[in-house]
Amino acid sequence: MHLNVILGVTGTLLMLFSLTLLMPMLVAVIYLEDTVSTFAIAFAITLATGFVLWRLKRDGIELRSREGFLVTVLFYLGLGLFGALPLSPLLGSGITENFTDAAFESFSGITTTGATVLTGLDTLPRSILFYRAQLQWLGGMGIIVLAVAILPMLGIGGMQLYRAEAPGPVKDAKLKPRITETAKSLWYIYLGITVACATSYAVAGMGVFDAICHAFSTVAIGGFSTHDASLGFFDSAAVEGVAIVFMVLAGINFTLHFGVLQQRRLTPYIRDVEVRLYIAILIVLTLGVAWILQAHPGASSNPMRDAVFQAVSIATTTGFTTTNFSAWPSVIPFLLLFAAFAGGCAGSTAGGIKVYRVLLIFRQGLREMRRLVHPNGIFHIKMGHQLVPDRVVDAVWGFFAVYLLFFIGLLCALLATSDLDFVSAFSAIGACLNNLGPGLGDVALSYQALTTSSKWLLVTAMLLGRLEIFTLLVLLTPDYWRS
Repeated sequence: MHLNVILGVTGTLLMLFSLTLLMPMLVAVIYLEDTVSTFAIAFAITLATGFVLWRLKRDGIELRSREGFLVTVLFYLGLGLFGALPLSPLLGSGITENFTDAAFESFSGITTTGATVLTGLDTLPRSILFYRAQLQWLGGMGIIVLAVAILPMLGIGGMQLYRAEAPGPVKDAKLKPRITETAKSLWYIYLGITVACATSYAVAGMGVFDAICHAFSTVAIGGFSTHDASLGFFDSAAVEGVAIVFMVLAGINFTLHFGVLQQRRLTPYIRDVEVRLYIAILIVLTLGVAWILQAHPGASSNPMRDAVFQAVSIATTTGFTTTNFSAWPSVIPFLLLFAAFAGGCAGSTAGGIKVYRVLLIFRQGLREMRRLVHPNGIFHIKMGHQLVPDRVVDAVWGFFAVYLLFFIGLLCALLATSDLDFVSAFSAIGACLNNLGPGLGDVALSYQALTTSSKWLLVTAMLLGRLEIFTLLVLLTPDYWRS
């Protein structure tokens, strides 16, 4: 294990991250805000720390693939902690009361969770609002690169899609073989979708600043807004329509976007079984929510409009709101929360277990029932026309089992360290582990009232969810640290 190399690479990444602090500093200059010095100091500290770590790297020693796991974890920890500096009272920003709140907001941004401890967003400096959105945008792209470069090595089901080519129907639309070139291609796609989203928001009636910030959060499926009322502030069907379109797009496997651009037709979307199930879940959920709202007059002034927006926003784990859905009647809040457990497609910026894994678990269940009827039969699982190896199916079941264990463990720990009722605690863990953001009950609007230990526990849940659990868990095994 070459720790000096790992720290050197981490230092390089921190130096690159420090450059992103110049953008909100520029915003502060443009709007004549007093946060210029805050971002300047944060930039200097981050750059200096990154430089010191970079100097530890020895030339001639290459980073091995297994060491990429530790770099990934250190990178997210570094971004979360150093990203908290502009929000922290340590630099006199006055945005948060303590470093814990600043770290919670920062980790929530970089993991694209969208849970917040801040209130009064409408009165915050624009540079801070821009910075929060930028954190989510950077985190969203980091997820795509993570899926390409790191997760395939873990073999946790679904992530093998990125090894050499896209799966199933886009089998002929090969991604570029080198990870760096693949990441660059996905960066262009991600940037292009972001520009298109911002432009569409502006055309729909948003101001330029709001359009850029909300485009960052939408494409990253993050959910941070520049207003306390989220997208409900605009009360615009056009704005909500734009959000729905781009939330759905961001929840689709980005290699399929690559295939569509390469083939110049929508066939990859149409033929992909995961995308079809993903869209089907959104449609069924929307119709179910609208039907229940219609059965409760007064719950919503426009049931179908509210149902479409909230179903897409929560199911894709974005977390934008136009109304307090947790106060809706009957089973609706729980339907939406459980839909977020599935989340979006593998290789998207969405959180959750991923639709690919849910589908594999369902098909494995069907296969086991067939084996009960035909004990000597040999049955295979296919995704489209592609045969799924038993190794992948086993990995999915392993991931699901570990996911449930961590969910239960985190839930018990949160109940022990807070005064939350069961529904609030259950939704808080679900919202953070699935990178959703808003929960139910006491955490429907803000996480500010939680204890310090509870907030750090939820930060851990955010990281576990964003890094797909195993990326972090593998570091705890003795075998990993043996040379």
